[in-house]
Amino acid sequence: MKRIALFLATNLAIVVVLSITLRLLGVESILDESGTNLNLNSLLIFALIFGFGGSFISLAISKWMAKKTMGVHIIEQPRDATEQWLVDTVRRQAEAAGIGMPEVGIFDSPDPNAFATGMNRNNALVAVSTGLLDHMNADEVEAVLGHEVGHVANGDMVTLALIQGVVNTFVIFIARVIGHFVDRVIFKNEEGHGIAFWVTTIVAEILLAILASIIVMWFSRLREFRADEAGAKLSSRTKMIAALERLRAMQEQPTQMPDQMAAFGIRGGMGDGLKKLFMTHPPLEERINALKSAQ
Repeated sequence: MKRIALFLATNLAIVVVLSITLRLLGVESILDESGTNLNLNSLLIFALIFGFGGSFISLAISKWMAKKTMGVHIIEQPRDATEQWLVDTVRRQAEAAGIGMPEVGIFDSPDPNAFATGMNRNNALVAVSTGLLDHMNADEVEAVLGHEVGHVANGDMVTLALIQGVVNTFVIFIARVIGHFVDRVIFKNEEGHGIAFWVTTIVAEILLAILASIIVMWFSRLREFRADEAGAKLSSRTKMIAALERLRAMQEQPTQMPDQMAAFGIRGGMGDGLKKLFMTHPPLEERINALKSAQ
């Protein structure tokens, strides 16, 4: 599965750019001790600050990035009955979920999908595709909106940022330990850190971040079941099951949602073998069975 969440891609880019920038500015010299050893205490503090910093910067700009990436039209003044219904439905569900009114938007895509993002429960964005409105009836769309409002109410994006912050910390820490080892043991550099340290560190950061994304993807899959339950409560279990069954019927059609936005959408994708570890969404069959078994 080649889908990579926008949050993960943005986070990785920020961490790598920060690493390169700090190296160019000479800030990472604080990690050297006596020119030969790695100061692990300083490194851990450094990793914590920039690990969580990269994660929360990604969270802070997530709504802006989603709007720009997907070309979302925010409904400020409803232009027709459909837009008015979308705003009214989200408002009603937000009140029932105890959160602030999210921005409501529509993005142009034939793929039936929707997503929610934002830095906190009271400043979020819920958007649906034109394909979703074209292929689903009002009850099914209502369930999908409830699913997305559920993501917001559950604080999934904040929890994702915290998990990503922990993951970033370990990636930054371990990457520099690996770089230090390569620089000292393989290239026999005995003073300061040479080019081998910096090249190895950047490469290790990228590879470790990809592997560590397995943890984030696991949480992403777990949160879908919780959001489905929220959608069932905010609409009805019958409507939520019907919406997922409609998505399953169309699953063989290739998704046209940009890869980096897949983790935010309701539809997800298919995968097998090792690909399952990198899936942002559980199989629709599992989600449907989970809802039916809870009846």
